[in-house]
Amino acid sequence: MDTCIVIFLPDNKKIRVTKGTDVLDAAIAAGVYINSSCGGEGVCGRCKVIAKKGEVKSEPSGRLTKEELKQGYVLACRSTVHSDAEIEVPLASRLAGKEQILTEESRTERLTGFFSKPEEIEKGIEIKEREIFTHSPLATKIFLKLPAPTLKDNISDLERIYREIRRKREISIIQTGLANVRKVGRLLRESNWGVTVLLGKRNGTTEVVLIEPGNTSKRNFGIAADIGTTTIVTQLVNLNTRESLSTKAIHNRQASYGEDVISRMIYAGKEDGLEKLHHLVIDTLNELISAMAGEQKIGLNEITAVTCAGNTTMTHLLLRVDPTYLRREPYIPTANFMPVIRAAEAGVKINPRGLLDCLPGVSSYVGGDVTAGILASGIDEATELSMLIDIGTNGEIVLGNREWLVCCSSSAGPAFEGGGMRSGIRAMGGAIQKVEINPKTYEVKYATIGGGKPCGICGSGYIETLAELLKARIIERSGKIRTGLATKRIREGDDGLEFVLSGPASSADGQAIVITQADITNLIRSKGAMYTAAEVLARKMNFKMQDINKIYLAGGFGNYLNIEKSILIGLLPDLDHRKFEFIGNSSLTGAKFSLLSYEAMTKAREIAKKMVYVELSVDLTFMNEYTAALFLPHTDIARFPTVAKILKI
Repeated sequence: MDTCIVIFLPDNKKIRVTKGTDVLDAAIAAGVYINSSCGGEGVCGRCKVIAKKGEVKSEPSGRLTKEELKQGYVLACRSTVHSDAEIEVPLASRLAGKEQILTEESRTERLTGFFSKPEEIEKGIEIKEREIFTHSPLATKIFLKLPAPTLKDNISDLERIYREIRRKREISIIQTGLANVRKVGRLLRESNWGVTVLLGKRNGTTEVVLIEPGNTSKRNFGIAADIGTTTIVTQLVNLNTRESLSTKAIHNRQASYGEDVISRMIYAGKEDGLEKLHHLVIDTLNELISAMAGEQKIGLNEITAVTCAGNTTMTHLLLRVDPTYLRREPYIPTANFMPVIRAAEAGVKINPRGLLDCLPGVSSYVGGDVTAGILASGIDEATELSMLIDIGTNGEIVLGNREWLVCCSSSAGPAFEGGGMRSGIRAMGGAIQKVEINPKTYEVKYATIGGGKPCGICGSGYIETLAELLKARIIERSGKIRTGLATKRIREGDDGLEFVLSGPASSADGQAIVITQADITNLIRSKGAMYTAAEVLARKMNFKMQDINKIYLAGGFGNYLNIEKSILIGLLPDLDHRKFEFIGNSSLTGAKFSLLSYEAMTKAREIAKKMVYVELSVDLTFMNEYTAALFLPHTDIARFPTVAKILKI
């Protein structure tokens, strides 16, 4: 069988592949991860690479401009190698750039673990910590000094262990596995009746997970993980002291097979698709765990528990459960409440008998990350009406208080992640994230992540750009780019009119950075879907948006939103800015709570059972309201009085 060597620049990574292999698959095999929002279907245009040398055959694509074609650009998913070749992966097409990933936990009182107020801390007032949840980790180590058996005290070795555990803990049902039973007799005698037991909270019972000789109780660690569609964030936690020792994050490499969950569901249905997606997330998780453990000089055997929060698709893929039926009517998950399992069953490399728990979801499109957000923010215990909004490719919204919770999901599309946009990229170094446009000269000021030359526009940058275009009257409220303005920044592009934020000479890769008419249309559809979902959910419960006391904005994208500009375009409701609160990575925080407390773990399951899911895809009210929201900020300007003043309508 003929093979060839492909070298990927600028990393100089080599891979030998069979002739005819597509460039995207060759890149993944080489450990080079390329953006591919559509999962290799050739429609997103994000996997642009440059064929520098060799025979590379490429199918025609409308996703490449004439300028790009002249420079040798091809789509990785629609190009095959037929000889030794060199392929350059431009910065905007890479997944491994310096991405702006939200790792910090929330700054709210509940999420810091204290009820003290910032001003009290600043004044040096001594505050006694009050726990939100009782400290009772998923996996707990206890040292036991057992009395040696006698003719009078002649219970079995296993019962002797159980008896001593019950002297230290109020536990009625205890169980263990055959592997422990087989070794316990010799182990007890060789350790002079001093052993450490690892107790795990497993599916309603307490299990003796592990029995070790001597006293190892002071070395017990766990992992809290946010398994997101876009990023994976992990935190190493001392299960004894509750101290967070290390936090690491990386992009989710599954994005090479599709940036949104629908694309990954489809890919999972292909031959070996589920296996590939599973290994990408597990390998990434293991890489992060190993790096954190190495830095802290902790052995992997000393890590005894992992708690993960992710959307329903990500949880299925993590556990290698087929997600096919999540996207088929009536949209039913295989399981919302996954059992606590051995981490090794999923391929997670910690102590071989360590435990893995996934926070429960509610439906195909409201998963454990949302449950974690509620657990972290505490809206399920609030007396007043609150709303949680997690904005992303698939936006989730929860409304309620201590009496009830309702939730829904709205498919916003990949625009807020930069997907499907001409100059769209992830929130990485060089991404434009802040924009100002002079309404008289139409000159543009922008700020990039990291401060370098721009290489594209990230989601928060698109929100700012759209708002500034509207304020400067460059676009109409319908989103249409106006013609006849005294500026060369408006030009005719390959797909119609576009506005230039940065010319080729100013950009990192020599490509003009633009927002096109099609981009604007996509953004209006995305913001319309998110706003309408929130509006309809409130209305179904006979409330107005003004009745909501607090709106929590969760997730990486939400954390970098400009509230004023988000209201200006109609993404968020026109409310007092003090009602909005950014709560950081609440998925990670909820996972950490559940890892450290069986009470929190139980509460998460109660929250998931309590939530009522509203399916908007078949809701006529949603469709009617959605159409009205395809305007800036909305067809009904009376809903946005502060915007009406700004725009002088």
